[in-house]
Amino acid sequence: MTAWTLADGRDLLFFNLPGREPAPVPDLRPLPPRSESLSELRFDQTTGQWVIVAPARQDRTYLPPRGECPLCPGPTGLTSEIPAPDYDVAVFENRFASLSGSGHVLSVSSDFSGVPGSGRCEVICFSSDHDSSFASLDPAQARLVVEAWRHRTSDLLSRPGIAQVFCFENRGEEIGVTLTHPHGQIYGYPFLTPRTEQMLRQASSYRERHGGDLFTDLVAQEVDDGRRVVLRDSMFTAFVPFAARWPVEVHIYPHRSVNSLLDLDAAELDAFSALYQEVLQRLDRMYDAPLPYMAGLHQFPEGEGCFHVEIISTRRSADKLKYLASSESVMDAFINDVVPEALAERLRGL
Repeated sequence: MTAWTLADGRDLLFFNLPGREPAPVPDLRPLPPRSESLSELRFDQTTGQWVIVAPARQDRTYLPPRGECPLCPGPTGLTSEIPAPDYDVAVFENRFASLSGSGHVLSVSSDFSGVPGSGRCEVICFSSDHDSSFASLDPAQARLVVEAWRHRTSDLLSRPGIAQVFCFENRGEEIGVTLTHPHGQIYGYPFLTPRTEQMLRQASSYRERHGGDLFTDLVAQEVDDGRRVVLRDSMFTAFVPFAARWPVEVHIYPHRSVNSLLDLDAAELDAFSALYQEVLQRLDRMYDAPLPYMAGLHQFPEGEGCFHVEIISTRRSADKLKYLASSESVMDAFINDVVPEALAERLRGL
């Protein structure tokens, strides 16, 4: 890993394949000075959840022409967030961050006073090739992305005020992506996200009732049933969950229950990288065009949680999208138009 600094003081990290060294150049862009905590965290007393208010994100770059992509290499130091003639994998602090600056892990708030939006938001570029995707990466390149995720997870969790690290990818304009270059994001939250808290409560309750691990038993049940299993090797299983919320939804679980990527050994990381790519490749073969999707890595600092990947798409057919209407958006009661077993059977055949 090679560290660099951008014109406004943000960190830029290069992750390199064996035998390759980046050649970054000075960032000469006239960027405005950084200002930490441009966002605010407000506590919703009716749900017990934190909401991030980040108006600066309104100014983020939106679908620029290909020749003006800020994630492509910028050998002149005048055009890109990555001032270099080439790179393998690059990570930098998001210029339009939802969370930034140091702080402390948040607790419940009982009034209308918000707090600065501390935390960290980073962008991870999977490749310098504008037209590639995670699914199409060379296996060594994909494995390097996984290693970069591990590095950033470890680093961010070591910082004061970071309670959880979330690595994710949004792909496709239908999902709302504003840059089409293959990339993802990494968030360091100053609180446990609502979904994580909910899963931990469920796992704790399950252990009290049954004396076992919720996630281990869940994977075993899916394997025994078999109808929703998409792909499986000696270390990981990919399946469509029994109660899938989305028209396309695939989860990937390790056979050994661990909290995060940091707990997987080298062989497991190799297997995970290969199987994750295979799942994405099958999803891309569903229709005539690449599938728009959201992919998130569930990582837990400690306790009952089990690392897993969730891949979802709003595409419910070749020419139709699923919109989160009132039942989903207001009441969080999902309605799925696709039978999970039918989706799994189709993906097995691809």
